[in-house]
Amino acid sequence: MADTELNIFRESLDLLILKSLTWGPRHGYAIGEWIEHATGQLLVDEGTLYPALHRLARKRFVTSEWGLSANNRRARYYSITAAGRTLLRNHSPVWHRYAEGIGRALRTTENPA
Repeated sequence: MADTELNIFRESLDLLILKSLTWGPRHGYAIGEWIEHATGQLLVDEGTLYPALHRLARKRFVTSEWGLSANNRRARYYSITAAGRTLLRNHSPVWHRYAEGIGRALRTTENPA
């Protein structure tokens, strides 16, 4: 995967993770489930999700603390910070325009040139 593709994927995943936390703290598995449900198709494996969560924590876009999951297991819960909310608010419109532009190009049936 080229560096540009990797950056696009990372930034997309970061925004999805931050969005999943806007309703409150979640553990990693619940974040992955939310992404799968919300997108209707994206499956984020642990080897991708947890490095992204650690990256977001290093940048102080999320915080984490230990708690108990619904099945009484110890789990790390992640919460979005004020900086994370600002990032989500500022970058979401850019990604909407980007996705709409790509969708429009892929639906094009004629060559305007």
